[in-house]
Amino acid sequence: MNRAEGWSAAELMARARHVLQHPEPIDAAVPIRVGVDLGTASIVVTVTDADGWPLACASRPATVVRDGVVWDFAGAIEVLAGLKQEVEASTGRRLTAAAVTIPPGVSGSDHRAHGYVLEAVGLECCGVVDEPTAANAVLRLRDAAVVDIGGGTTGIAILRDGDVAHTIDEPSGGTHVSLVVAGALGVSLAEAERIKVDPSRQAALLPVVRPVLEKFASIVGTAIAGQAVQRIVLVGGTCAFPRIDQIMTEITGIASEVAPEPLLVTPVGVASWGRLLTSSEAKD
Repeated sequence: MNRAEGWSAAELMARARHVLQHPEPIDAAVPIRVGVDLGTASIVVTVTDADGWPLACASRPATVVRDGVVWDFAGAIEVLAGLKQEVEASTGRRLTAAAVTIPPGVSGSDHRAHGYVLEAVGLECCGVVDEPTAANAVLRLRDAAVVDIGGGTTGIAILRDGDVAHTIDEPSGGTHVSLVVAGALGVSLAEAERIKVDPSRQAALLPVVRPVLEKFASIVGTAIAGQAVQRIVLVGGTCAFPRIDQIMTEITGIASEVAPEPLLVTPVGVASWGRLLTSSEAKD
């Protein structure tokens, strides 16, 4: 049995948050896997041990992916190179290969572009996996829907007996929430992004952004209609907005919940597809 099965998603995510905030060295004798989440709002690099226990995590805001397509190669390479250097410096390990995420429904030519970004910074692309499937490597759901609401897209994976039976991707995400906040408050998009994630302001913003959150729920409801889904689990940075799970439940009629540390679930999960790097490969 994979030792990761002994940990709950909450334990895995608490550990991921810890190593994000408190980087630490990784013993040279420990084999590792590396994952890269090329999101529409941020890029995240994670390192786990062979069993999926998070050992390192680093994240930076980035708007280099749009509608599932890498449109700013130079920007993506610059951010990922910086994150790779940061993780290598904090862990004392050299990263040589990684798996990468893509939104559901991305074409072959487009998902190859994600691999090219990794290769440009010296990472062998050893796995490509859609975001909700990566998330379920952590959540380990059997019969449910995983909904990944990122900055620009909403990805949905319908699971049956733990396997992905169907995936859907829609071009709607957290950026749309920010646009509504910017318009309502008369501020720039960048300022709206900062206001949106400020816990002290989110309750007052709920009436403003509720129509957008309801739109996400309607997208999910349409996607899972007739699929006998009994549970919805939400991941992605946008799902940290308070009461989004309640709105999802109200609109879809299906019990919904936000995963612990929703921003980090997919990045940790994608590392499961990374090639195992031994001490001889991964140390300086």
